[in-house]
Amino acid sequence: MTRRCTPASVAPASAGASAPALRWQFVPDESGQPAGERTSSVGIVAFTLMVFAMVYALVFAIGWAVVGAIVPPLFFVALAAAALVAMGVHIAQQWERVVVLRLGRFNRVSGPGLFWTIPFVEQNTARIDCRVRATTFDAKETLTSDLVPLDVNAVLLWMVYDAKAACTECSDFSRTVELAAQAALRDAIGRLSAAEVAIRREQLDADIKEALENEAAQWGLSVLSVKVRDILLPQNLQDVMSLEAQAEQRRKARLILMEAEQDIAAMIEGLDGAYGAEDAALKLRAMHLLYESVRETGGTVVVPSSFSEGFGDVLPEGAKRALGKMGS
Repeated sequence: MTRRCTPASVAPASAGASAPALRWQFVPDESGQPAGERTSSVGIVAFTLMVFAMVYALVFAIGWAVVGAIVPPLFFVALAAAALVAMGVHIAQQWERVVVLRLGRFNRVSGPGLFWTIPFVEQNTARIDCRVRATTFDAKETLTSDLVPLDVNAVLLWMVYDAKAACTECSDFSRTVELAAQAALRDAIGRLSAAEVAIRREQLDADIKEALENEAAQWGLSVLSVKVRDILLPQNLQDVMSLEAQAEQRRKARLILMEAEQDIAAMIEGLDGAYGAEDAALKLRAMHLLYESVRETGGTVVVPSSFSEGFGDVLPEGAKRALGKMGS
C-alpha cells in the first residue's frame, strides 16, 4: 500500500511559543496504485464525451424534425438530455469492481466493462481494485517468549474478492488489513523464542497467514501469502550467538582431532613391532615429528645437552658436536 505524509493538525500559536507545533500522520493513498503504474482514464473520458455529443446531436435532430425549426429551447433540451445520459454511462476496467448504491442502499456490484446507472438515484460509491496487492508491515522491539526484543519486517500479499463486503463492512480495508497483520505478527513472535523466530521462518509465516485469513474474510479480503523479509536481533545478542557458534565450531574441531588421535594410536599399535626392536628407528621417528612441528609453526627449538646425548647412538660425529654446541 502506498502511503503519503500529510499534516494532521496545527496547534494554535500561543503567547511565548516560538513556533506552532506540527504533527504528521500517514494516510492511505486513495488511488491504490503506485506512482508510475496508474492507469490512464483518457479513454473513459473520451468515450463519455463521445456519448454526450452523440446524444446531443440526436436529440437536437429529433427536436428539429418535430418542431420544424431551430428554436432556443431546443438547445437546452438537447443539452439536458445529453448531460443525463453522460452521467448514467460508466466504464470499469478489467480489474475494477464498482459498488453501486440506490438511494443510499446497496444495489449491485458492476463491472468490468460498460454499465449504466440512474442519474441522481444511483451512485458509484467506490471503485475497488481486485488485483493482488503487497503490503509491508513490521513489529519493532517485540518481546519473544524468552523476553528478547526483536525487529521483524514482513510483506503481505492479499486481494479483494468481495467488493461489497470491502466497501460496506470496512471504512478503510487497506489500513485495517495492515494493522491486523502487524498485530498477528506480534502475537506470533510472542509465542516463539528468539532462536525459533530466526530459524523457523516458514512456521512464522504460516501462523500469521492463519491468523489473518479468518479475520480478513469478513471484510471480503483474501490473504494469499505472508513472507518474513528481515529479522534484526539486538547487537549484544548477536555477539553472544556469534560466540556460541564459535564455541560449537571449536568443539567440533576438537572432536575431529580426538578421532584422528584414536586413528593414529591404532596405527602406532600396529607399528609397535617395527619400532619396538629398533631404538634408533624410534629416535629417528621422534626427530621427524619434531621437524614437522617446527616447520608448520615456524618456531625455534632449543635442544638441551642431555637431549643431544640421547641421539649419541644414531647421529654422526659432526651432528653430535653441533648439537653439543647448541646445548651449551
